[in-house]
Amino acid sequence: MLPNLSDIEARLIGCLMEKSVTTPDQMPLTLNALTNAANQKSAREPVMALSQTEVGRTMRSLAERRLVHVEENFKTGVAKYKQRLCGSTNFSDIPLNRAQFAIVTLLLLRGAQTPGELRARAGRLYAFDDNDDVATAAGALVDEDNPQTSVLVRLPRAKGRKEAQFMHQLAGEIDRSQPVGGAATTADADTDTAALKARIAELEAENAELRALLDDA
Repeated sequence: MLPNLSDIEARLIGCLMEKSVTTPDQMPLTLNALTNAANQKSAREPVMALSQTEVGRTMRSLAERRLVHVEENFKTGVAKYKQRLCGSTNFSDIPLNRAQFAIVTLLLLRGAQTPGELRARAGRLYAFDDNDDVATAAGALVDEDNPQTSVLVRLPRAKGRKEAQFMHQLAGEIDRSQPVGGAATTADADTDTAALKARIAELEAENAELRALLDDA
C-alpha cells in the first residue's frame, strides 16, 4: 500500500531523500536543518513557510508510521531524522535504484514534471544521459495494470508540451485523465536554458544548506 502522504509529509520526506544524496555528511538531519530545507525558496514548488513546531509534529507522526527513523541524543535532547520510505535498503518500503530515487525525490519536492524538466533539475542527485533515460527509469515505476498502487503515473500530454509529465502517487491517487500545469515550460523549448536555471537553483540550495550548518553550529 502507498502511504498517502500529506503535502507537508511529502515535502519533508522529499527533503530527507534529497539531502541524503546531496549532503550525506549532514545526515541524519536535525529539526532545524530539516525545517530550513523544507522552506527553501529554490527547487521547491510550492514554497512553504513551516515552523519547527509543525515539522516536529509531522516527523513524530511519520515516525509512528515507520516512514522515518529518529535518532535521539538523550544527553543533548537533539533528535535527528532520516527517511525510510524510499531507497535500496531492506528497511525501505519502496525499493528504488539511484535513477528512480532521484526522480521520486524531484516529484515530491516540485510536483508533476516532464522527463526534460526532471533531467535538467536532477543536478547532484543523478546524471541522466538524455530524456529517454529519464522516461525509462520513471516508466519502470508506472504500473498500468494496477494504477491505484502504481508509484508513478504518466499524465496526458498538455497542450504546447513535447512530453507527458510524470507524477508520484505517494500523496494519494492522481487523476490520470487531466494534465497538470499549464503552458509549455522553458525545459520543453530550450533545455540549455532550463539546465542553467536548475544550476542556479542548486547554488541557492547549497547556500541554504550552509546557512543551516551555521545555524546548527
